[in-house]
Amino acid sequence: MAIESISLFNPSQINPASTTSKLSSAEAQGKFGDFLKSAIESVNANQQASDVATEKLIRGEDIELHDVMIASQKASITLNATLEIRNKVVEAYQEIMRMPV
Repeated sequence: MAIESISLFNPSQINPASTTSKLSSAEAQGKFGDFLKSAIESVNANQQASDVATEKLIRGEDIELHDVMIASQKASITLNATLEIRNKVVEAYQEIMRMPV
């Protein structure tokens, strides 16, 4: 059984060559939006995989309990990491809003 990464972001999503080039504001917003969308889709895919594995186990299909538990933990970890990132972003936004202009 191959060991898979439980990272929210795939290393292929990060392109160091693109950080050196100048982007317009619209391009930067688009790339950031795409990055967030793909990260959330990854979390959703993990949640759906966990649900499918759990349903297979409940129906008595051919799936091992440890595979179900791994899928469940993977989904839980990615969701918790996403929530922590969201909390940090909200905290940073609130700190910026408290700054005097």
